[in-house]
Amino acid sequence: MDDLSYMRLALDQAQLAYDQDEVPVGAVLVDKNGVLLASAYNQVISLHDPSAHAEVQVMRKASEQLQNYRLVDTTLYVSLEPCMMCYGAMVHARIKRLVYATPEPKAGVVTSQLKVPSLNFLNHKISVDCGPMGDESRALLQQFFAKKRLNKKS
Repeated sequence: MDDLSYMRLALDQAQLAYDQDEVPVGAVLVDKNGVLLASAYNQVISLHDPSAHAEVQVMRKASEQLQNYRLVDTTLYVSLEPCMMCYGAMVHARIKRLVYATPEPKAGVVTSQLKVPSLNFLNHKISVDCGPMGDESRALLQQFFAKKRLNKKS
């Protein structure tokens, strides 16, 4: 499989979040051979856990499966540019590569705001690509928040 195929899986996870009235962000983690290790989506509301972002959830699942908190030689695909918490967790997990579908202009720290990958104090560098399916991811997020605003008016 290629980046497009993995991102499609991440967007399938984002749809699951949407269906559960969670912010529609999904993630998948694959090893260096392209084997899918885990998939997850945002569950902040349903789990009553502010750290239950898709990226953190997928790393938790993969770490448990591998019985190792280090996720060396893996690629994380996520439908939205990560926040500071998620990027920090990726650094600690030693994720090799990050591919995200669409920028997050307000809280994304990879390219939109702090540009954390370029900071020199981090002890691990992650290769980053803004990948495929950005339009689809952005549309799902816009639809979700439009629905929220509409419901708020009602």
